[in-house]
Amino acid sequence: MKPEQYPRQPAHIWEHFYQFTQIPRPSAREAAVRQYVIDLAEQAGHRHQLDTAGNLVIYVSASPGREDSPTVIIQNHLDMVTVKTADREHDFDTDPLRLQVEDGWLGADRTTLGADNGIGCAAAIAVMTDPEVSHPALELLFTVEEETGLGGALNLDPALLSGTVMLNLDTEDWNELYIGCAGGAGWQFSRSFSREPVAASADCWQLTLRGLAGGHSGVQIHEQLANAGKLLAEALRGVPGLRLAGIDVGIAHNVIPREGTVSFCCEPGSEAGIRQRIDRLRQQWLAYLPPADHGVELELAAARLDTALDPVDSLRVLDLVSLFPHGAQAYSLEQPADLVDLSINLAVVRLDGGELFIESSYRFFNPDQSLPLQHSVLALARAYDLEVSSNAGYPGWQPDFSSPLLEQGCELHQRMFGERPAIKAIHAGLECGILKSKKPDVDILSFGPTIRGAHSPSERLRIDTVEPFWQFLKQLLAEL
Repeated sequence: MKPEQYPRQPAHIWEHFYQFTQIPRPSAREAAVRQYVIDLAEQAGHRHQLDTAGNLVIYVSASPGREDSPTVIIQNHLDMVTVKTADREHDFDTDPLRLQVEDGWLGADRTTLGADNGIGCAAAIAVMTDPEVSHPALELLFTVEEETGLGGALNLDPALLSGTVMLNLDTEDWNELYIGCAGGAGWQFSRSFSREPVAASADCWQLTLRGLAGGHSGVQIHEQLANAGKLLAEALRGVPGLRLAGIDVGIAHNVIPREGTVSFCCEPGSEAGIRQRIDRLRQQWLAYLPPADHGVELELAAARLDTALDPVDSLRVLDLVSLFPHGAQAYSLEQPADLVDLSINLAVVRLDGGELFIESSYRFFNPDQSLPLQHSVLALARAYDLEVSSNAGYPGWQPDFSSPLLEQGCELHQRMFGERPAIKAIHAGLECGILKSKKPDVDILSFGPTIRGAHSPSERLRIDTVEPFWQFLKQLLAEL
């Protein structure tokens, strides 16, 4: 059910967005929400096409009198990140989201909201279903699998599109126009370790870390949010006779890990020392972690373990996690200080049955600048005898400050709202870079309402930015 304070205007956007929150749409499982869009298009008499990757294009005829205007592409992705808190019972494959409104923000009950990029999808559908919107011929592009590696865009059939102007509605700060985005790539690392029986006299424990903010590994990497894997490795250092049995940290390559568990055994009588250490560490962390991470908690509970790595290999795994780079590596010399040029996210660390798995991704504007980072990570992998599997990666979108579409957008924003928007690039993998590589002649502009906490259970949409976003989109389409 809609919360009592669920926003009502602009009616088309909010109704379509609500429907998006009620249709499960994890990456690679977008069929139901895609069919929702197709049904609306067919009801309105618009044709559509699908490519072999599952991307959808709706072809909307021009408004009367706009037939000679150039075709405009409006682009969004259908899928959402599926993250929840540990205490929330929710199945993202079957359950609708439970929405809540608080202090002018729309969020979900301890889960991601999917405003990234559902609110952009809702705006595109609103354009299609509102007969009062004046627009040229439109190609509404809805891609799939954006959140798990931009798979839909990478495999898009560009023959589906003819437009040379594209509006991407997948950025998250109102009053800002984006004209560039980072490229990226990543790796999966693996190694097998032998296990030995755990002595009956050993103390066995599970250490759980929770309460970090987590977040988007691109747009939030400069915020110095803590990485759960890094903190857990620090917490276990120095435990007498440590033998690791299991690690479970992280969920996806583009999410800063916010919680995790480690199971281990150690010398008998170590409990008091371990508890003192984790209490002391928590107080130390609070002195320098950002306020968003001040909910960090460590819980030590008894466990039953049959096998574990030997002490030497256990230390080797902890050292690897400690040495692995994470965070912003370089900042832009031209843009504001919070624009990161190069970053890396230690996204996933798992140890299960002696099998170690690590996933990491990096982002860049200039691919050459990423080469030293790549070399250092691969050197680390060689030093620790890790098997490496590389992701293909995706290109960035180089900023074009001479773009006619950018100038038109800035002039319109000034006229409508009395100020020029900020012009920015974003340290995240928008699909614009891939689409630009497939259609080099397309002029792209990206904008959207304000979203905070994307890719985390604290994701929320600022309600009062949706109305001006919608008015700006409508007027821009009227003038293109």
